[in-house]
Amino acid sequence: MKPIIALNLKVYKESLGKPGMELCQIASEVSLLTGVRIIVAPQVVDLREAVQVCGDVFAQHVDAAPQGAYTGTLTVEALKETGAKGSLVNHSEHRLPEEMIAKTIARLKEAGLESMLCTKDADESARLAKYEPTYIAVEPPELIGSGISVSTAKPEVVSGTVEAVAKVNKTPVLCGAGVSNGKDVKKAIELGASGVLLASAFVKSSDPKKLLTQMAEAIQ
Repeated sequence: MKPIIALNLKVYKESLGKPGMELCQIASEVSLLTGVRIIVAPQVVDLREAVQVCGDVFAQHVDAAPQGAYTGTLTVEALKETGAKGSLVNHSEHRLPEEMIAKTIARLKEAGLESMLCTKDADESARLAKYEPTYIAVEPPELIGSGISVSTAKPEVVSGTVEAVAKVNKTPVLCGAGVSNGKDVKKAIELGASGVLLASAFVKSSDPKKLLTQMAEAIQ
């Protein structure tokens, strides 16, 4: 598969509403320009509008609860109705019990949606790969938002996760945490990753289009 760049916009003030849509537009433009698949995970209140701007949208989180009396949840059915293609699952800032991870991935799969399962290390990645998410994104929590890329600081986490998951099934492995520039992305691909997941480096960049273009060009 071709490498993927996934952008988690989190709930920063810089990614809410109009600024968030501008980031989605940038992702769409860079994807069209470079041919690299770029997934954007906007804030939940912006999902429907984001789909109109960028054709490759994921939620940052979705619940496994069915439709019904479950106040405050985002159901898989509601997510699909927005036009989004999938969701992050078990991000380090929104961890889930294993049973809920399994249910969420299964619910997304039943709805024809993709799942990007976030994990903290190679062991967890290999253990949860049996649930067959569409992608696994390994992110050491201590490096998230640090500006120090996992592909540079802990390359063994990337290569080790790729090797560990490959022993279970063929789930593509992305890496995240501190990914900040094209060199970080290129190194991740060299270590066997199928792409990267990043957030603050893109959202808070003074020139997000230039940064994203450099990252996309680094994996062509």
